[in-house]
Amino acid sequence: MNAHVIVLPGGGYVQYAEHEAEPVAEWLTGLGLGIEASVFRYPLGVRHPAPLEALRAEIRRLRAAGADRIGLVGFSAGGHLAGLAALAADGDARTAVQFAVLGYAITSMETETYRPSQDVLLGEDAPPELRRATSLDALVTPSAPPFFLWHTAEDPYVWPEHTYRLAMALASHDVPHTVHVYPHGPHSLGLAHGAGEASTWTRSAATWLAEQTAPATPLGRH
Repeated sequence: MNAHVIVLPGGGYVQYAEHEAEPVAEWLTGLGLGIEASVFRYPLGVRHPAPLEALRAEIRRLRAAGADRIGLVGFSAGGHLAGLAALAADGDARTAVQFAVLGYAITSMETETYRPSQDVLLGEDAPPELRRATSLDALVTPSAPPFFLWHTAEDPYVWPEHTYRLAMALASHDVPHTVHVYPHGPHSLGLAHGAGEASTWTRSAATWLAEQTAPATPLGRH
């Protein structure tokens, strides 16, 4: 089974947080799980759905190149884009996402927290219908892929409310998911080296990723 994980760095849809890019891809390939990983720098400073369409094109390219399972790891605004790609079905099996890891992700376009990225992606006068249609909690269905979510309770920019909203929607639709909210730590931790308890997210995620990328066990075998 060929699993490929696309890394989507954050940056408010106006820049790329480089510590959430190649270092994360290197961590993924070094896990010993046979995962291939690459960083995708989606279009910046453009309106929805341009970043999503660009990511879907990249997913189709990787699938055509032989990737059986596509996973996404996204941070902050990159986490929002990852969630959109995983949840906003477009009817094309080639763009299906099999699992997603979201770190301190912007999940709602309806809250007052961290409005700058909302304004960049949707415009300052975006109608309620568009804000709802790009909020991840509104897009969850029972067929959504598994999610690994993590955040810090002290995040001053993207409040943990964003992760809680998505987690509640996943739970209400019986979608497999894991949630870690660590008590301390600022926004944009990336791999969180030296960040106390929050630094353990990579260990937890590695175990979770091993489950997502393991070969399926035939029925009747253990």
